[in-house]
Amino acid sequence: MTTVTDLYPTRGTTEVAAPRQDPVVWGSPDTPGPIPSADLQTYERDGFLAVEQLISDDEVQVCRKELERLVLDPQVRSDERSIIEPRSQEIRSVFEVHKLSPVFAALVRDERVVGRARQILGSDVYVHQSRINVKPGFGAGGFYWHSDFETWHAEDGLPAMRTVSVSIALTDNLDTNGGLMIMPGSHRTFLGCAGATPKDNYKQSLQMQDAGTPSDEALTGLADAYGIRLFTGRAGSATWFDCNCMHGSGDNITPYARSNVFIVFNSVENRATEPFAAPVRRPEFIGARDFTPVR
Repeated sequence: MTTVTDLYPTRGTTEVAAPRQDPVVWGSPDTPGPIPSADLQTYERDGFLAVEQLISDDEVQVCRKELERLVLDPQVRSDERSIIEPRSQEIRSVFEVHKLSPVFAALVRDERVVGRARQILGSDVYVHQSRINVKPGFGAGGFYWHSDFETWHAEDGLPAMRTVSVSIALTDNLDTNGGLMIMPGSHRTFLGCAGATPKDNYKQSLQMQDAGTPSDEALTGLADAYGIRLFTGRAGSATWFDCNCMHGSGDNITPYARSNVFIVFNSVENRATEPFAAPVRRPEFIGARDFTPVR
């Protein structure tokens, strides 16, 4: 058995902030790819990169029709990969969409998408997680402040911060309909959260996060230090962000839906091990154990 050193202890008796111990951009500055060198430097500094138009209007329409097909499919709704909004009983998220849908499988393999992931992570990549997030109007719930890496490290066993996410807007992201918020620069501080992880925590956390949630005091300190950026953009735009960014989104009480496809790429050199702070692994549709590189 290989012993993996835990560089980022979390879910202990107290909350602990520690400096990041991994690079942000793993590839060299001259690594070929779709991201210009200046934008890579921005990503390294801020922890995120906004792309005004990643996919075309026609491609957006194809993806939206596929999203609607999945959400309206009774078999998909009854599948454990679908997460239901507690209040409205509507679908909140559908996981592993690159395996459920040829449309989203093709999007994952698109060089505009996977090429950026390889460039940032400096290696071949596999899909650690994919999902569509559906935020219909009139009350769809938000996602509370968190670091994805804290959860993926604690509950999925990702050893290092060598993971990048992309959120591709399938509807217009307004400043009023529950858009993504990130604290720029927060990716350089790891916040180890307090409190043990309950068994099968994912069943609760995918609807309303509890374990792995930072304290109000810690969030205030990070916000004071880094500020908060709200991302807006038309359908087809995208936000790439580091796995350790402190981020969240508010409820959508407007009439205007906010839906996106969310893909998490992990380096093949950073494969998931056993969870660092949870009694059991999460299901594979949330934290993949298939490390086949995206081709």
